[in-house]
Amino acid sequence: MQFLFRDHLLDTNLRELSREQVPVAVEPQVFDLVVHLMENRDRVVSKDELIDKIWHGRSVSESTLTSRINAARKAVGDNGASQALIRTIARKGFRFVGDVETKCVAAAPEPGRGTTTPRATLALPDRPAIAVLPFTNMSGDREQDYFSDGISEDIITALSKLRWFFVVARNSSFVYKGRAVHIHEIARELGVRYVVEGSVRRSGDRLRISAQLNDVSTGSHLWAERYDRDLADVFAVQDEITEAIVAAIEPQLYAAESFRAQQKPPGSLDAWDLVMRALSHYWRITREDNAAAQALLEQAIAVDPAYGKALGLLATSHIFGAHMGWADMGASVPVAEAAALAAVEADREDAWAHHGLAYSYLFRRRFDDALAEFELVLALNPNFAMAHAFHGVTLCYTGRWQDGDAAARRALRLSPRDPMAAIYCGVAAYAQFIGRNYEGAVQMARESMRQRGDFVGAHRVLTAAAGMLGDPALAAAALDGLHRAQPGVSLAWITSELPMLREEDREHYLEGFRRAGMRVGGA
Repeated sequence: MQFLFRDHLLDTNLRELSREQVPVAVEPQVFDLVVHLMENRDRVVSKDELIDKIWHGRSVSESTLTSRINAARKAVGDNGASQALIRTIARKGFRFVGDVETKCVAAAPEPGRGTTTPRATLALPDRPAIAVLPFTNMSGDREQDYFSDGISEDIITALSKLRWFFVVARNSSFVYKGRAVHIHEIARELGVRYVVEGSVRRSGDRLRISAQLNDVSTGSHLWAERYDRDLADVFAVQDEITEAIVAAIEPQLYAAESFRAQQKPPGSLDAWDLVMRALSHYWRITREDNAAAQALLEQAIAVDPAYGKALGLLATSHIFGAHMGWADMGASVPVAEAAALAAVEADREDAWAHHGLAYSYLFRRRFDDALAEFELVLALNPNFAMAHAFHGVTLCYTGRWQDGDAAARRALRLSPRDPMAAIYCGVAAYAQFIGRNYEGAVQMARESMRQRGDFVGAHRVLTAAAGMLGDPALAAAALDGLHRAQPGVSLAWITSELPMLREEDREHYLEGFRRAGMRVGGA
């Protein structure tokens, strides 16, 4: 259906709104709102009906509805003062009151060809595919397009470093700039499952950027966030926002792929599916889940022996299990190092492969090699939040607690909703302990345990910090919790297994446990 009003044309097949044949940028939600008002222009449409039709019954604030109505008016050349096209009917709702001519069309023509043949649908590639649409400039100033385009281009570049995802090139996704095309149509035309879209609004020296990640195959929003910033340095803000968006998107993509893999019959799983299932277990930070992750990773490697990501994650999982006290360190480190070396040999450009090797080198006490590998990891993927945190652990173990604390907090800033955020808090807690800020260590350890109550690392820091604070009640409770989380923990285990470069740091940590009541044998 085509609706003609004033000098505008709204085409529901193409999902395009144009004025004097020039496309008007309209967010999909606003486009749907305009269409619904036009289709029901013979009556008043209530707020409840709009919420039901456009937001599918989700809770929507009055301000959100008002902003969408204002955006709809702006799109059709109207405003709240004149209300010549979209009129507010007090205490009843809204109505489209402009003169409209309608025309039925058989199908959506290919732009510029005058044919009714729809565009071909591209098949989904083997890897999960994602497209980043050009962010909409909501500032009302075409001169600001460079900034919204720059955000989109930087996100495409950063996502391309996640080498196990297929990211549509800029020239393909930017074809849709300024066109009101539904994301389902875009996904079909580009052959992708995931679509990132967003908007940029600049007002004076303030900037608001909204972004969301959509799973087009299910019609669900996987993630959405809004960022408000002062525009002191436009390029610094652009870099900061890009980092935040990409770091937040990565774990959401893995989680979505894991859920998809869990819906498949076991016999149909390929190596990618197995790794995604393994990640979902690894993120739960328990002994049982860590073992389950390793079993799935072994299956993935049996399917694809040169799978760098699977080998790198397997190495990380083995070291992590020993680090938590769930497995024998002496037996785990050689297995992890062998897997990590195989991972790097298989794929020298994979950040996960180098992460496994860096973590293995740490527990080999090859501190300089571990730090160098972590630096390489972060050069390959600067937005790898987990790598920032594990780099922070390594920095703390070498005595550089300020740098370790900064790395952990960067991980939290990059990915605050990360399934591994409990570990990031735990690293920050340990850094504060080394820096003798025991109250800060307790605070961060408690935050870590709030997210994962049985995370061993947080229990250890809480116990040592409580001991150094001289709080007998807290120390006794913390030590009891630690023994439940890691039954085999002892002063001897801490002395021999935790790779601290400086003797004074080891003695400081041990003193905290002694003051908390831990004996040599751990009782």
